[in-house]
Amino acid sequence: MCNCIISGAVVAKLLTSVHAEPQGFGMQSEILQRLRRGRVLVEYSSPNIAKKFHAGHLRSTIIGNFIANLKEALGNDVIRVNYLGDWGMQFGLLGAGFQRLGSQEKLRENALQHLFEVYVQVNREAEQDESVRLAAAEFFRRLEQHDQQALLLWQQFREISVKEYRRVYERLGIHFNHYSGESFHQSKIQDVLTSLQTQGLLKTTEKGTGVVDLSEAGDMSSYCTVLRSDGTSLYITRDIAAAVDRKEMFSFDEMIYVTDKSQSGHFWQLFQILRMLGHSWAKRCVHVPFGLVQGMSTRSGDVVFLEDVLDEARNRMLQNMHQTRTSKELSDPALTAEQIGISALIVQDFKGPLISDYKFNWDQVLQAQGDTGVFLQYTHARLCSLLRTQASVSHTHFDPCHLQDTRSLSTLQHLLRYVSYLLRAALGGLTRACIPRYDEVLLQSALELQPRYLVNFLITLCHLVSSAHRDLSVKGSALSVAQARLHLFSCTCSVLASGMRLLGITPVQKM
Repeated sequence: MCNCIISGAVVAKLLTSVHAEPQGFGMQSEILQRLRRGRVLVEYSSPNIAKKFHAGHLRSTIIGNFIANLKEALGNDVIRVNYLGDWGMQFGLLGAGFQRLGSQEKLRENALQHLFEVYVQVNREAEQDESVRLAAAEFFRRLEQHDQQALLLWQQFREISVKEYRRVYERLGIHFNHYSGESFHQSKIQDVLTSLQTQGLLKTTEKGTGVVDLSEAGDMSSYCTVLRSDGTSLYITRDIAAAVDRKEMFSFDEMIYVTDKSQSGHFWQLFQILRMLGHSWAKRCVHVPFGLVQGMSTRSGDVVFLEDVLDEARNRMLQNMHQTRTSKELSDPALTAEQIGISALIVQDFKGPLISDYKFNWDQVLQAQGDTGVFLQYTHARLCSLLRTQASVSHTHFDPCHLQDTRSLSTLQHLLRYVSYLLRAALGGLTRACIPRYDEVLLQSALELQPRYLVNFLITLCHLVSSAHRDLSVKGSALSVAQARLHLFSCTCSVLASGMRLLGITPVQKM
């Protein structure tokens, strides 16, 4: 009898569970079952219509997608909401500017570029000319009063924008259940103002603006403006209305907002006002803030638009791939380059605490070695290649005694919760405590809504399995040894793929 048969049983239990349910590995563990489940609404991305998708919205998009993926994988009913910036004084400015400077012909040729040019010009004029600002305020007032001509123009801008954004989201592999926007909740604004007034929370300043006193002493040392002197709403007013409307519409158990950290004060005010209005569910509203990306640029200069970033990532990756012989085997090199490029952007973004700013460097992001998305994809592709070339070797049944070398055990120990459980199993057989360590990573990610724990786990796993792949030959080994090693590599490949998909990364099988 092999002297490692008891610890081998732990190995067999682990790898068999991965092999049986590769996508659900770790998800059914006891510690994850204790998490509250329900309906979770995640609001993310939220670009402003009538503008090209700005690169600054990339972080919100991929972070929100990760949170939605993770919540869904953990058994929640997830509603993915894209809350478009489609209302407000900026549309008064754009609408008034388009009526004077816009061209329907140019709108048909390159809609968002033309709208961007009009907005830049009218914004510049508004800084110098009071009449332009007054015209913008008048156009927005007409919008709020549902003037037909103003609404038709605004609707045209919105439809053009959503069509363009869907195309960009498709490149990122991201979808939404619900396209919403500030305009969707206009009908509820008066209800919010009436509730604030009825409960004595709405006060009027000397300037005629409507405010809510948020100070503890009630001395107006801290307040939030919810109504302009001309009677038009503000961003915070529309967010209050949206939150109440969503609760009625979706009956969510938790609502998560993903925006940059500059809006932390805004969400503190939002949640505070909701609580003051008596909405106890406001305590289950969460803001996930993130820092800024510095230095993101392309060869052509400063980046403004997300598509510039995606094109740059794809083109640089394609150039790197042309230097390898395996790229000739790809049926669609450009698509593979795009998927790897997006992986590089996501891993670079997710490696540290979301709240932190970070400096972007193309050379570091696209390195094939090191803690990068390219390395993650490369490791997965190498394992896929190994499994393809050794497809004739059946590894459904294997002897775990052949996985007692240092390289194999290092990889296995990373997948297991604690090495001490191996000892516990050796003393008393398998116990329920012997569950994958992967579940603890998922738990920490879920509790903190931070992807870095999963990224670090996957990167470490890549380093470990790369060493094992280098030192543990399959070809030329005895059949029983080859079967055991292939089983280890196959299961590790599955865990990598599953984790990558949670991050919003499409695993490639060749590169």
